Amino acid sequence: MSKRLDREKETVKNIILIHCKNKSDDEICNNCEELIKYALRRLDSCPFGEEKPVCAKCKIHCYELEKREKIKTVMKKSGYKMLFYHPILLFLHFIDSFK
Repeated sequence: MSKRLDREKETVKNIILIHCKNKSDDEICNNCEELIKYALRRLDSCPFGEEKPVCAKCKIHCYELEKREKIKTVMKKSGYKMLFYHPILLFLHFIDSFK
């Protein structure tokens, strides 16, 4: 597996965890756990591999519509919180968005 995809997996996993923990008491809910598993499976099957763009700039939207809307909501509500919990991952994701 590539470092880029590993980092992307870590980023999406952490943003979902931040989102979930902010709405419950440190327990990950089934919906968020399923969203993490789904996102990781989609990243594993990404045809772009190391050259993968950030999902927002990707020409292929591999998420089902319902899951795509859910991940957008998670990112809107909790994306900025990555600055406090995982600033390096957020910075690297920001850099990747310009590639």
